[in-house]
Amino acid sequence: MHPILADPRRLLWYELAWIIAGVGIAALLRLTEQAEWTGALEFAVPLCVVWSFDALSSYYICRSQPYSQRRWPVTLSLFGGASLLSALVWLGLGETWNLLGRWMSHDNRPFVVMNPAGWVMYFAAGFVLYLLALLAHDVLIAFESVQEAARREAESRVLARDAELQMLRTQINPHFLFNSLNSISALTGFDPAAAREMTVDLAQFFRRTLALAERERITLGEEVTLCEHFLAIEKRRFGAKLATELRVSAEAAACLLPPMTLQPLLENAIKHGIRQVDGGGTIAVDALVRDGQLRIAVVNPVAPEDAPAGAHGVGLKNIRERLAVLYGPRAHIAWQRSETQFAIEIHLPVDKESGA
Repeated sequence: MHPILADPRRLLWYELAWIIAGVGIAALLRLTEQAEWTGALEFAVPLCVVWSFDALSSYYICRSQPYSQRRWPVTLSLFGGASLLSALVWLGLGETWNLLGRWMSHDNRPFVVMNPAGWVMYFAAGFVLYLLALLAHDVLIAFESVQEAARREAESRVLARDAELQMLRTQINPHFLFNSLNSISALTGFDPAAAREMTVDLAQFFRRTLALAERERITLGEEVTLCEHFLAIEKRRFGAKLATELRVSAEAAACLLPPMTLQPLLENAIKHGIRQVDGGGTIAVDALVRDGQLRIAVVNPVAPEDAPAGAHGVGLKNIRERLAVLYGPRAHIAWQRSETQFAIEIHLPVDKESGA
């Protein structure tokens, strides 16, 4: 269906524009002394309202010539021919309406008494008006194309986000869940209170994981709270072998970032670092805002004989790909490994919630 006919508001504005065009034609007829004001208005305004529906055909002509596929000689010929044909219809309609005006009047006078030059001018006006209708519909189609592209992009983003959320839900290491449940089972025999606390932390971790994953972006503070539940569980598993230092500035905590950005880094630090080191060690997290960027650094010990940094693989690769999609070149992630330490640093553009 024609987009103007499908929208009552658009149709109202469209007809108002043609009424204004009718008043303009009436003024032209009056200035050239082809008619009095009353007759010119009675002639031009109803004529423009009726003919406006003929001008709607210009939409389908424009649609038949997509802008990116146009061969301009063909397009110009088509537009010129359509305007000429429409101007002939405009001329015939004008003459018919003028005769009807003679028939309806008491003194047998038409709305306007035009000489041949006046009718030529009237014909030219119809030609120009149809060309303007073609141009207006070209703009309308271009606007619709932009809206459609934006809609498809939004749908693609939604689909990509759904896929990403599904990945986030399945990315949580099943071994973490199994190990946590085993630890809870073991604790119930000699420390029921600790088992209950670990169960609460595990439930809070998964509840917050699913809740935060539903959002496109969260604050770093919310991500840190999630990580605290995760670390509380892991500390009960590893005991004194695992220590953490979380240094997050207030300004950094208010910054927005994609959910599940920091937690996989801590999971990697434990899986590929603390677990492999005999004496364990400390995972240090530093987050601050500097030079207009949110900077997050995670440092953990590694065993000298452990595999090189590339073996951290899938988790870091997923984070890098996600940040590249969301931020492009504005995001930066890098890591390096020494004999006893692994360090990763993420730089993101500073973005905060409105009013923060």
